[in-house]
Amino acid sequence: MPEPAKKAASAFTKKPKSSEAVAGGTVVFEAETEKKDTKVKWQRDSADIVASEKYLITADGNKHSLTINSISKEDDVVYSAIAGSSKVKFELKVKEQQEKTENAAASSSASAEGQPEASHEQEAPAESQQPDTRQDLTGLFLEKPQSGEVTMGANITFIAKVGSANLIKKPAVKWFKGKWMDLASKAGKHLQLKELYDRNTKVYTFEMQIIGAKANYSGAYRCEVSSKDKFDSCNFDLIVHEARVEEIDIRAAFRRTSCDGGEEAGELDFSALLRKRATQVSNEPEVDVWDILKKAPASEYEKIAFQYGITDLRGMLKRLKRMKKEEKKSEAFLKKPDPAYQVDKGHKMKIVVEVADPDAEVKWLKNGQEIKISGSKYIFENVGNKRILTINNCSLADDAAYQCVIGEEKCFTELFVKEPPVLIVQSLEDQMAMKGERVEFVCEVSEEGALVKWEKDGVELTREETFKYRFKKDGRKHYLIINEATKEDCGHYMVKTNGGESVAELMVQEKDLEVYQSIADLTVKARDQAVFKCEVSDENVKGIWYKNGMEVKASDRVHITHIGRNHKLTIDDVKPEDEGDYTFVPEGYAFNLSAKLNFLEVKIDYVPRQDPPKIHLDCVGHTPETTIIVVAGNKLRLDVPITGDPAPTVVWTKADKVISDTDGRVHVESMKDHCVFTIEGAEREDEGVYTVVVKNPAGEDTADITVKVVDVPDPPQAPKIVSLGEDWCNVQWEPPAFNGGQPILGYVLERKKKKSYRWMRLNFDPHKGLTYEAKRMIEGMAYEMRIYAVNAIGMSRPSAPSQPFVPIAPTSEPHCLTVDDITDTSISLKWRPPERVGAAGLDGYTVEYCKEGTDEWVPAFEGLSERTSVNIKNLPTGERMQFRVRAVNVAGASTPATLTQPVTIREIMQRPKIWIPRNLRQTVIKRVGETINIVLPFQGKPRPKVTWTKEGEALDPKQVGVRNSDFDTILFIRRSERKDSGKYDVAVQIENMEDKASLHIQVVDKPGPPQNLKITEVWGFNVALEWKPPKDNGNCEITGYTIQKADKKTMEWFNVYEHYRRTNCVASDLIMGNEYIFRVFAVNMCGLSEEPCTSKDSAYIQKTGIVYKPPIYKEHDFSEAPKFTHPLVNRSVIAGYNATLSCALRGWPKPKVVWYKNKMDITNEAKFRMFSKQGVLTLEIRKPCPFDGGTYTCKAINDLGEAEVECRLEVRAYMAKEASQEK
Repeated sequence: MPEPAKKAASAFTKKPKSSEAVAGGTVVFEAETEKKDTKVKWQRDSADIVASEKYLITADGNKHSLTINSISKEDDVVYSAIAGSSKVKFELKVKEQQEKTENAAASSSASAEGQPEASHEQEAPAESQQPDTRQDLTGLFLEKPQSGEVTMGANITFIAKVGSANLIKKPAVKWFKGKWMDLASKAGKHLQLKELYDRNTKVYTFEMQIIGAKANYSGAYRCEVSSKDKFDSCNFDLIVHEARVEEIDIRAAFRRTSCDGGEEAGELDFSALLRKRATQVSNEPEVDVWDILKKAPASEYEKIAFQYGITDLRGMLKRLKRMKKEEKKSEAFLKKPDPAYQVDKGHKMKIVVEVADPDAEVKWLKNGQEIKISGSKYIFENVGNKRILTINNCSLADDAAYQCVIGEEKCFTELFVKEPPVLIVQSLEDQMAMKGERVEFVCEVSEEGALVKWEKDGVELTREETFKYRFKKDGRKHYLIINEATKEDCGHYMVKTNGGESVAELMVQEKDLEVYQSIADLTVKARDQAVFKCEVSDENVKGIWYKNGMEVKASDRVHITHIGRNHKLTIDDVKPEDEGDYTFVPEGYAFNLSAKLNFLEVKIDYVPRQDPPKIHLDCVGHTPETTIIVVAGNKLRLDVPITGDPAPTVVWTKADKVISDTDGRVHVESMKDHCVFTIEGAEREDEGVYTVVVKNPAGEDTADITVKVVDVPDPPQAPKIVSLGEDWCNVQWEPPAFNGGQPILGYVLERKKKKSYRWMRLNFDPHKGLTYEAKRMIEGMAYEMRIYAVNAIGMSRPSAPSQPFVPIAPTSEPHCLTVDDITDTSISLKWRPPERVGAAGLDGYTVEYCKEGTDEWVPAFEGLSERTSVNIKNLPTGERMQFRVRAVNVAGASTPATLTQPVTIREIMQRPKIWIPRNLRQTVIKRVGETINIVLPFQGKPRPKVTWTKEGEALDPKQVGVRNSDFDTILFIRRSERKDSGKYDVAVQIENMEDKASLHIQVVDKPGPPQNLKITEVWGFNVALEWKPPKDNGNCEITGYTIQKADKKTMEWFNVYEHYRRTNCVASDLIMGNEYIFRVFAVNMCGLSEEPCTSKDSAYIQKTGIVYKPPIYKEHDFSEAPKFTHPLVNRSVIAGYNATLSCALRGWPKPKVVWYKNKMDITNEAKFRMFSKQGVLTLEIRKPCPFDGGTYTCKAINDLGEAEVECRLEVRAYMAKEASQEK
């Protein structure tokens, strides 16, 4: 079944409760919050309450209160308290004094009649004040059903009122008991549902009346109302009290039955007492004691009898036995479905039953409602005796209880629909936004309608009253929307499902508006066009144009345009009144851009004829160097006034190339009094010196004009990552090859995840250097970087992205560096791995050393070592040395771990000591021919001298081998002999210090044969024998003798005694008329002697003439019903280790044994193995897990009866602490 939604934690530790007050009085609502600085907002009918004389709002730490003075009938509404994302509703009931008295009288009258109705003025429980978490509450209830109490057998009515004035569709109401039981299907004798409508008030009244309440009617109820897209719900409780119980006549309840003789004679009739006692002691629904007894094991009978007040145990057992015999199998069903089934969501499920009558008709019910054929969802099949219900494409709605009904008989099963994990198909993307902008995170999951959880920096996000965050679903896509981003919204946002998670970063910047191109002064002649143009950094910023302080309005001559970051004011057909100061003011920013429009009047003076031509460059806006700067892509229009009579001819040249008068991109227009030089969409190759020559018969004039085209810079080369850290990197790049004709003001950097398409800007203000440290990255995630160059004209195209890189950091330093051992020329160090390894992992360790007082560190070995210990050799004796260890991964070496102080390279004297293992403290016993290998560890520095002796003499090196090391000595005998037995002494010596130890070795062999076996006496069927112990006992104790006999006719030997301890015995039960010989073997721990000692004489058993008459025995009847002689025992085992349950059983004929777990047959389960050996039954559970715990039952059945035993098995999880205790 799907996991229920997790309930959000409330900000209130104490919630305000509904109250009742008299008109004109005062009422106080109190609340307590979890945190002291939490702000609480009070509302009346969803409108905020402002403090006044009528409403007094106080806050003291985490205690908050609302006081309402001079209460009137208008105050009888719903109130609410809001703290953070928690909202609690409560009501105020206002009553007049007279009405209150009448209600009190009516209440006492109703209780006298025994049918009290639920009071709607009771305080609603705190749980009912919490908002329903499934959908936003819309407050559809005008009056909610209130919790009530009723006596058993009485009636009670719950009322709900819903206003329909603002509803498009008629409201639908459902009544539920508990979590999901719909009471509409239970309507009948004890439950009635009514619906009324008042046309005047447009109010629907819904009633639920419970008639003849019973004890099992107690519990939690819920009323839900919905109308199209609106929904509301209310929880309430019903408590059913016991009725008074009349006195019980115990003697009448336990009277004897009147049956004359027979099996039931003298049985007590205590069923009436059971019913009365059950009513008296419990509020729970009536239970059938006999059903409990039939299902319980025999060991629980006495406990159940005591619980339900049964004192006649003998009568109870007789009746129970008779009821078990009367039990019959189902007549309608041959095979019922399993108690429960599980199926994955979207799969198909089949429920199969077998019926006795092949022609029987069945009905299938789901949660008590009959299933009708509708499309291909449900398929009903009849195959012989089988009835099959097929459910296609199972969904969560199919998670229910199912019944199969034939006549009056029913069988039940339950279907659990398992929801598959929800995977994230499209991950979140990093976002960068300006303050106040709308931010939207989007992800796509694998299934529609899936539940997701949003978190910010590990804290779950919820809907707040300010609607800071909005959550939106569109099919499989889920959106997190932040309406107005602020600096506090920066952080990592994560979306989680039950099958995965995705994380992205949000960066919010506060950015001042930058001016990339300001407006410039213009000098324009009459009827020409004037264009003011500016470019700002934000394309969303709007602005207003002003002329001499008055706003400029668009008209036929005046055009105002805003395209991207460019704002333009165009004035056609310029007139003298257009002259003035023009200003552009960006909206929301406290600055402006200003320029002046100069109107050029052309005055024509009388000049004499034959006036030489003249170029008047002083009338053109230019720099003193006669250089004109134009932005690439813009239009350059140069008006050059000229004079001369007659009108001169104008020729424009660039690098001795004449510019034509055609309508190309660069063209020239000549008029009588001026000429116009135009470049449409200036490009970089348009730069240079342009020469204008004017000629007429009176002469000529020449002027040079330099045009400089400025542009955005070229993109820089791909950046390089020079260093990396855990969440940062250093980026380096080269300046662009061409700066656009303007100095480079700085650079803008962007980064993105390798698998993403969204670039995120890292800086808004141009960075002036050629290196940058990027931070706030996720360790282990692949990134790419790119660069923009910025000059006064604008921003270049982006550079090629850098090579992908992964932010990683070196590990933390190794810890617990200690000296393990030291000699005159070497030292052994050991340490523990770093506490933090990181995403780059750990490649190995480097170890360095240096002399005290120097900084020259020498590597102890080449390359890296994966071990956490090292032995450094060839060190100078007596020097004080310092050592350090570094952990190395792809990101480099960690900070070193060093010893707290230098170490002197000199071996420390250690007293010699021999450590004798526990198994060598006793005599070591070996058989002849076996290998002896004894290892004795010792300590001592410098290396001690080891000496072995046997019985005070040196060892024979040909027979015994000795091998010594720095910490142990080994005594080795390849093939042991009897002569190797004895006491061995070992001594370890360092100068004048010595330690000794002794070992005892015993090499044993088979004994020799016994001696002098004699027959001392023969009588009847008996022979007395006597012998002496063997000379050679095999170097160990004689543990006994084996005596054998043989008939001289056959010479076949048979054992008379085995492991016989004495040296004399009597052989009995010999056959008369036969002649016997005897032999004896000696026995020790190695076995029988190689040869026996055989008697020299023989013994003849004479016949005595006695005729043997065998006794006649009556054949015994071994038939017996199954009986467990040893029961199962409760056990507690550890998960992962095989466990066994054992019991002992007797019975004939051999009973059939069946094992059950929790009443389910496990005979064919592969996890269990059953054994039976000589009446001992064993159940082996292979590597149990905690789910294998439960009640196990062993049942034995034969023709004479049956028996069963049970026990409980607890499987405990394997704990490291237990493992250490076992060690």
